Amino acid sequence: MSNIEIGVAGIAIALALIALRVPIGIALGLVSILGIGEMTSMRVAWGMISATPFDFAGTWELTAAPMFLFMGYLCTTTNMTQGLFQAMRLYLARLPGGLAVSSVMASAFFAAASGSSVATSAAMSRIAVPEMLKHNYDKGLATGTVAASGTLGSLIPPSVLLVLYGVYAQVSVGQLFMAGFLPGVLSALLYIVMIMVRTKLNPSLAGDANVRSSWSEKWDAFKNIWPLPLLIALVLGGIFTGIFSPTEAGAVGTTIAAVIALARRTLTVAAVREAVTQTAVSTASIFIILIGSLFFTRFLAMSGVPSAFSELILGVSTETWWIILAVALIYLILGMFIDSIGLLLLTLPLILPLVEGADLNLVWFGIIVVKLLEVGLVTPPIGLNVYVIKGSLGNSVSLNEVFKGVSWFILMDIVALLLIVLIPALSLYLPQKMF
Repeated sequence: MSNIEIGVAGIAIALALIALRVPIGIALGLVSILGIGEMTSMRVAWGMISATPFDFAGTWELTAAPMFLFMGYLCTTTNMTQGLFQAMRLYLARLPGGLAVSSVMASAFFAAASGSSVATSAAMSRIAVPEMLKHNYDKGLATGTVAASGTLGSLIPPSVLLVLYGVYAQVSVGQLFMAGFLPGVLSALLYIVMIMVRTKLNPSLAGDANVRSSWSEKWDAFKNIWPLPLLIALVLGGIFTGIFSPTEAGAVGTTIAAVIALARRTLTVAAVREAVTQTAVSTASIFIILIGSLFFTRFLAMSGVPSAFSELILGVSTETWWIILAVALIYLILGMFIDSIGLLLLTLPLILPLVEGADLNLVWFGIIVVKLLEVGLVTPPIGLNVYVIKGSLGNSVSLNEVFKGVSWFILMDIVALLLIVLIPALSLYLPQKMF
């Protein structure tokens, strides 16, 4: 077999192992070691195993990922995110589809704090969905809103996916954070407009919710949630103005979160222990996938598959629209079966040489990729966020109802994606203004 044939066979075997539920990091690492051993020798393959993980894990920029995870978990365990939905509900419930609109806004804030789509969906499915169902909201609208809004954690900074893409593509994580802000806000606004239009045209979708509140109640709700917007503003403001780097921002954000929690008397030993444990588990799983994908990158580079793939795609056309379309099809199809982090790290070894060969802006392209990964989180048959919602609600709602409800949000995601592609300034304006 030629090296390219070995590379193609390795990709097929890796996808088969992932389909069989072998952990992605293990599947990529195993295929890479055997593939490199076949192309060279097992001594070379084992030599790579002994050196690569340590060198890569010591990358300074990667420390941003566990620090932002820790910041998010600390916000959750110290009750900083508690009351988000209820506060949004008091302020927005009088709008058409107000409870669903409140869910989108609460999810956006929660996602910005946690950086995790799955965590956002899990939390909001226990809070927002039961409230909407109690007021006779359409089940599809109620569950679809939370499933789709949870994906905002992938794009609204600080996002772990943006950190991983930045480290892997050697792009400024700070610029990626700023680039993701406006597209993330745009996605949330499109969701809200769609909800309001649908419920205005068909009021039965929004049930009988009629929430009235006084200004004193709204003020009390604001006093309960003000730390979270302040924390997000300080972290993003510090990155934008150049006061600290994105890597430092994770540590600064965690410190600010701890100080706020201490002032509110919610920083307990149990809360810190739980946040540290969750951070360690999440970081370990991410790093296993990262190391496996790094092995896979070396394997594919030695096989020559990325170069052959780039030549194949660029041989059809070098137009930007064709490259974006080809990449979109890859992510939308694979996104139905593979989780977002695994898919990102599985495909970057193939995609990045193509993008660099076409001389596309890597910051802009990174936002497009992460937006595609967001869509993959809710597309059938294996939309991870959809199954998180279903797992939280049990038999009170069917899987078909959730997928039916989320289809409207997928349509809005496609609109947002088209705007990001057609108007690069949505992604590039803020990075260009950074200090």
